[in-house]
Amino acid sequence: MHHYIEVEKGGMADWEAYFAGCLGPCRLAGLAFMFSVGILLQILGCALYNNWWPMLSALMYVMVPMPCLFFGGGSSTDFIMMSEGGDWMDAAKFLTGFSAVMSVAIPATLHHAQLIERGAMLLELLSFAILLCTVILFQKVNQEDDWS
Repeated sequence: MHHYIEVEKGGMADWEAYFAGCLGPCRLAGLAFMFSVGILLQILGCALYNNWWPMLSALMYVMVPMPCLFFGGGSSTDFIMMSEGGDWMDAAKFLTGFSAVMSVAIPATLHHAQLIERGAMLLELLSFAILLCTVILFQKVNQEDDWS
């Protein structure tokens, strides 16, 4: 027995509204999945090689948004792209960039010092890339949604 959906001449707008309503929760679920995969790779980079030095880069993941929250106005998603703001805003941008660069530099430096293996470094860098993509997609979704 087959179930067919009858679409009348004016019924397509209902389906478009239904699918548009589903995109919000699906986007949020996709972002949550990406975030959890990034954190899982972070932990696997440490657990698989029985070396917890790479967890230092997780500290930098916590440090990245702090300058924006303290000096940049907190809720602005266009914080990095804003040209006005003064010295505190410039300092916050510098500290945010420094924290982001250190998220890549810590695993590379630990590998160079032979404290972690190449696989652990690659898992840490892949984790950073996934978390970075998650933040970028979150900003894109946040700008597209009309929350007001």
